[in-house]
Amino acid sequence: MSLFSDVYYEVERDAEFVLRERGSKFFAFVYGVKSDLEIKEKLEGLKRQYPDATHHCYAWVMGARGEAQRANDDGEPGNSAGRPILRSILSVGVTNVLVVVVRYFGGTLLGIPGLIESYGGAAESALRAAGRLEKFIEENYEISSAFEHEQEIHRLIAKYGARVLGSEYTEQVCYRVAVKAGVGRDFEKALSDHYQLSGKRV
Repeated sequence: MSLFSDVYYEVERDAEFVLRERGSKFFAFVYGVKSDLEIKEKLEGLKRQYPDATHHCYAWVMGARGEAQRANDDGEPGNSAGRPILRSILSVGVTNVLVVVVRYFGGTLLGIPGLIESYGGAAESALRAAGRLEKFIEENYEISSAFEHEQEIHRLIAKYGARVLGSEYTEQVCYRVAVKAGVGRDFEKALSDHYQLSGKRV
């Protein structure tokens, strides 16, 4: 997720993976999420589903630039669970995602290196199973014109690969469109160059 790119990735689907390591079982779950509330609901759901598990460790990343991140060890030694899960998310390069690894202790201590490998490995395998979808950071615009100039709007939409969010017909025709951030400035200039169109970023 480059700071200067308008491309980012989300998981294609929710996914699960089970890892067994010296008696311990690690159940990894991947969820696409868009809010703190969704994260809370997923975590509470897993705690209800696996109430007798030893640990529910997790990490999440949100925002098109991956700007919001958190990791939680849930009682495991510091940075031996949540941090490896977070590293797996960052290495796969997805955002708007929650990964939870539920552990059932099998009676044999794994040591911190073993925990790091198990939590990170289970998370990465589940993330690989979830796949990736390409997304774009977009800017939204409203464009309006007299009906006779509607074709101009269609030409600009086609030229800049804009995505139509909606349209409205009153005394004028009004379109709401989303444009990839990388061409937003050029799109704005094109709008101002067409004096018969009225456009603004919203």
